[in-house]
Amino acid sequence: MQLAEKLCELTPVQGPAKAMLVNAGAEALENAVKIARAATGRSGIICFDGAFHGRTFMTLAMTGKVAPYKRDFGPMPGDVFRAPFPNAYHGISDDDALAGLQRIFKTDIAPERTAAIIIEPVQGEGGFYAASAYFLKALRTLCDEHGIVLIVDEVQSGFGRTGKLFAIEHSGIEADIVTMAKSLADGMPLSAVVGTASLMDASGGNSLGGTYSGNPLSCAAALAVIDVFENEDILGQSTALGERLMQRFEQWQQRYEFVDNARHLGAMAAFELVSDKNSRTPDAELAATLCKKAKDKGLILLSCGFWGNSIRILVPLTVSDTVLEEGLDIIDSALAEIAAARPASTQPTPTMAV
Repeated sequence: MQLAEKLCELTPVQGPAKAMLVNAGAEALENAVKIARAATGRSGIICFDGAFHGRTFMTLAMTGKVAPYKRDFGPMPGDVFRAPFPNAYHGISDDDALAGLQRIFKTDIAPERTAAIIIEPVQGEGGFYAASAYFLKALRTLCDEHGIVLIVDEVQSGFGRTGKLFAIEHSGIEADIVTMAKSLADGMPLSAVVGTASLMDASGGNSLGGTYSGNPLSCAAALAVIDVFENEDILGQSTALGERLMQRFEQWQQRYEFVDNARHLGAMAAFELVSDKNSRTPDAELAATLCKKAKDKGLILLSCGFWGNSIRILVPLTVSDTVLEEGLDIIDSALAEIAAARPASTQPTPTMAV
């Protein structure tokens, strides 16, 4: 009860809130869909290219990447539709993405049959691309116009990763339902669905639940996490961490022709490996090479993204300066080795100081 009350205070949803505690991010998203369908009496779900929402069947249907997540697992649940996610670097503007939603309403499902639109304000597995405030505000307006539930998936972007407790706070809008997990309980198995009370109550008593939902140990861990956020300026640390990461990213971007599109929102930071900056052609093989070289040097890196060519940095927000610099130096060394092995014609032209 203490944790549910705290989450209702902290989560940016419209009107009085209620919370449901479950176990994992996918379970939170499954329940968010059930709640939206019960509240609206509709079935359609719209999500976005590159999205990752989980590994259960409903969340796999909403996940916008076949390999490795859903390639071998057969038919997915129906009434799930996909819109383009705004990504200016790869040629999809905010207005292009909004036009894509309108095309779905023309070609796939009418808005009056659409229960929810689900979005990660910063895509996680999809490449750490952030939706702009303009796009998210337009999405909020669209949902209000048609009575569609706006579900914001903060499983990866929530709890301080972007310099705000929730990434959606950067846009100034409120969701109808927010899902969260991962950092919520410092590694203990816990997730939550927090939404407008009238939506959360729509399906009636005993319709939502789970055997281990809200287990006491995980709830105690989550309350301790919230205390640390409130007492140790974790959000300030997240913002400062993101700025430090970008300083190094920009150095690499200037130094190497194959490093581009450095980006961050708080400490949710990434860069891309490309064949060259003129074509912006994603180079997943180069990303895999960097990850292998870093691993050989003692650093685990994760590639991600629609094309598998983005390198994301997910260090703890409480990382020490020494450990952070050690990790960044390893990446620096691995990039230098990659550059040295490439044909001379692909190297940037040196500049002479005058």
